[in-house]
Amino acid sequence: MVGTITSAKTYMKIDVLGRIVGSVLVIAGYFVVLNINVTAGVITNLAADALSLPFFIRTRTWDVVVMISFLAVVSISKLTQMG
Repeated sequence: MVGTITSAKTYMKIDVLGRIVGSVLVIAGYFVVLNINVTAGVITNLAADALSLPFFIRTRTWDVVVMISFLAVVSISKLTQMG
């Protein structure tokens, strides 16, 4: 069962929050890759992918799942080449 975050009038599934945070982290990660540090940016993008993926699996948007998985493999490959 997927956890939920509730308040007086708000009901949000935890994977929706993960998708929102993941989207922000993707933008931040690309900024970091381009302007600050490649390793930190790639790690940020991997974290964003991990947070976003459960939402897309639950909603069965398999094209996005495949794309995120592919980009994660590319990012992991880059990390292993660097270190």
